Amino acid sequence: MLEIRVRHRLGAFALDANFASDGGLTALFGRSGSGKTSLINAIGGLIHPDHARIVVGDEVLTDTDRDIFVPRHRRRTAYVFQEGRLFPHLTVRQNLLYGRWFTRPLQRHGDFGQVVDMLGIGPLLRRRPALLSGGEKQRVAIGRALLASPRLLLMDEPLASLDEDRKAEILPYIERLRDETRLPIVYVSHSIAEVARLASTLVILSEGRIAAAGPAAEVNDAARSLAADRPPRDRRHLGDADRRPRLGVRLDAAARRRRGAACAAPRASGGQQGPGPYPGA
Repeated sequence: MLEIRVRHRLGAFALDANFASDGGLTALFGRSGSGKTSLINAIGGLIHPDHARIVVGDEVLTDTDRDIFVPRHRRRTAYVFQEGRLFPHLTVRQNLLYGRWFTRPLQRHGDFGQVVDMLGIGPLLRRRPALLSGGEKQRVAIGRALLASPRLLLMDEPLASLDEDRKAEILPYIERLRDETRLPIVYVSHSIAEVARLASTLVILSEGRIAAAGPAAEVNDAARSLAADRPPRDRRHLGDADRRPRLGVRLDAAARRRRGAACAAPRASGGQQGPGPYPGA
């Protein structure tokens, strides 16, 4: 059981989300800048919300009214990011066991062999990450997260960096994870195909607020409508990555001016060239 109530302001952006889930895979769906990652970071303890109550099972992780905030390293939440973030100097086996070293013996659950079997990574155990495909790296990252014995698994767009073939490769393993474990999963995505296939509960975010939430079968139509309707985005809600192209245009124009000035500069005495187009060139 998940109970999530979060109100938090990040600059001009305001997040106000309130939903509950009975477990399984809860998908947070919405466009870029809708607040999905901010919400999952609040659940994982990566940000301290202004006002919140976050409950996983029977444990209160955050309750600002009661001054409760469990630090992220004590929450027993495991995070899977867009990239596998594996240790390049360790083998797959060593990467898998890494999280287990930091889990108290009495809190450990999940059998190494069962996790390896479920994710189909047995043949990879002796390899190093440099010899793995993108899909294989993500499967190993999921396995490492599971073997840390978390009470909650957070997956922030884990397939976003993969091509369609690698996504098709890994989706069945996430389905097995959802169906064969009792571990609640919060899964962030802006792909309607992913959430339609994976979600037990679907939460749709728009401009920091919950547009719809409930069993996936009942909310899928709203998600498809949001995916089909793409009005111009309000730049106040865009992240740094969305602003970079505009900044790049300004920088390119400035560089052109510097190059033009350099070309017009007279040659220095002694036959040496004038200043190059970039400092130190």
